[in-house]
Amino acid sequence: MIHIYRAHERFESNHGWLQSYFSFSFAEYFDRKNMHFGSLRVFNDDIIAPQRGFGAHPHQEMEIVTVVLKGQLEHRDNLGNHRIISFGEVQRMTAGTGIVHSEMNPSTTDEVNLLQLWFLPETYGLTPSYEQVSYDIEKMKNRLLPIVSKKHAGDQVAYIHQDITMYLSDLENNEHITFHQQEGRRIYVFVIEGELVLNGETMLQRRDAARITDITQLHIAANIDSRFMLIDLP
Repeated sequence: MIHIYRAHERFESNHGWLQSYFSFSFAEYFDRKNMHFGSLRVFNDDIIAPQRGFGAHPHQEMEIVTVVLKGQLEHRDNLGNHRIISFGEVQRMTAGTGIVHSEMNPSTTDEVNLLQLWFLPETYGLTPSYEQVSYDIEKMKNRLLPIVSKKHAGDQVAYIHQDITMYLSDLENNEHITFHQQEGRRIYVFVIEGELVLNGETMLQRRDAARITDITQLHIAANIDSRFMLIDLP
């Protein structure tokens, strides 16, 4: 089954310096029927104004992944990490027993647009940790590039304490990809830019998402040049 969630159906939170779109219950948005999709608990699409951001704040018992789409994000945490992340890099933070971090837009002129995802961990009580890896953007062209995974090891893939794999893809106009899924697992598709057709009949446009179950073969075609994220979930 393919369940479509349109971009305009997301909860919008606007604080002036921060504009966020929540795909699942988060902060002031609560919907008991929209708490998670498998182990995917949070999927936020954030735009942060220059020189603004989130001051030091704590997290526990969550795997937190950040992908910057545009601009830069400055990360600091109580483990001693101080890094800048931009497009072509992915950040994974294991909150575990407790971590404190801040996220700021270091630019004086440009907004930063990022996706932040939270996953429920396979195991609780983990030691907090931080990882940031770079991936080859060119390898996204007309293929699914794993950037976060438990099973796809590599120096360009961030490790996560959950049985998921996050892929990014740049699918050119009239190109297509087929994703083969094991029975009993889930697929989450999010269109970053462009327009996709799933299994020849379901159209997704910019910032639309699909939550997919009971499908073992997903055919993804691009009507125009498109960028999207696909997540393989238990």
